[in-house]
Amino acid sequence: MSNAATAPVVDNLSEATHEQSMQVRDVRNDSGLVGNVSEPGGAEHVAAPTALGFNDTGWVGLAALVVLIAAVVWKVPATIGAMLDKRIGEIRRQLDEAAQLRREAEALRDEYATRARSAEADAAKMRENAHHEAAQIVAKAKADTEALMERRTRMAEDKIAAAERAAIDEVRATVVAAATAAAGRVIAEQHNAEADRSLVNSAIQRVGRFN
Repeated sequence: MSNAATAPVVDNLSEATHEQSMQVRDVRNDSGLVGNVSEPGGAEHVAAPTALGFNDTGWVGLAALVVLIAAVVWKVPATIGAMLDKRIGEIRRQLDEAAQLRREAEALRDEYATRARSAEADAAKMRENAHHEAAQIVAKAKADTEALMERRTRMAEDKIAAAERAAIDEVRATVVAAATAAAGRVIAEQHNAEADRSLVNSAIQRVGRFN
């Protein structure tokens, strides 16, 4: 049987393996790192050293965690600072825009105030000019009226004087004619020189009284 033939070989291999099984012992090096050494049949195998309870993998993870924390600690303030700077910039821009709008509003207010003062000054000047022109018109109308009345008065006086002179001349002519006719009649009736002289003198005296 094959199993009966191979049984002694298996037993021999098991014993050899048991004799050469690894014997573990502690090893401490000069750096304070602690490790285990296995001796499989005379050959030594050194395990990974540990420090403060962490092996290489633990220290790598811890270092990665520290780096991550440091990155977070350094990046968060920078991020917050950037956000604050951005917000401050926006606020400053808004304040600048508000200041610009305020300056523009003040400029418009000053411009409107200047225009209002100018309009008031123009209106006052126009009123003054209107009053002055009205006064000039009234004065001119008064002067023209007085001049017209004076001219008409002079014309009336001239007409009255002319009528008076015409009436006087007419009366004088009538008197002279009457005196002349009377004298002619008297002269025709008397026919003497003495009577003629007397009539002529009388007529001359009457004519002199009219003059």
